[in-house]
Amino acid sequence: MKVFALEIKLRAIWVHSLKEKRMIVQSIVKKIRNHFNVSVGEIAEQDIHQIVVIGVVGMTLDERHLEERMEEILLYVEKNTDAEIIDVVKDKAVF
Repeated sequence: MKVFALEIKLRAIWVHSLKEKRMIVQSIVKKIRNHFNVSVGEIAEQDIHQIVVIGVVGMTLDERHLEERMEEILLYVEKNTDAEIIDVVKDKAVF
């Protein structure tokens, strides 16, 4: 079993309040969770209204599929939000 973790940092320069940010975060988190069946949530920078940091954790059966899955998630995030991806941290483990 292979486990992967992604930390995706986004910048949404048009957001002017935490309420606006919360709507964006809830939307993208729900979309990722439903489309990929992974664990996902906001993990940092909750008090900064223009920065969103999302953590995604999932598992696959083989190494090749793991890399593909991480890339699919990143492309999905890029296509389904107007926020700009400014940083990505990838991690994986084998059990």
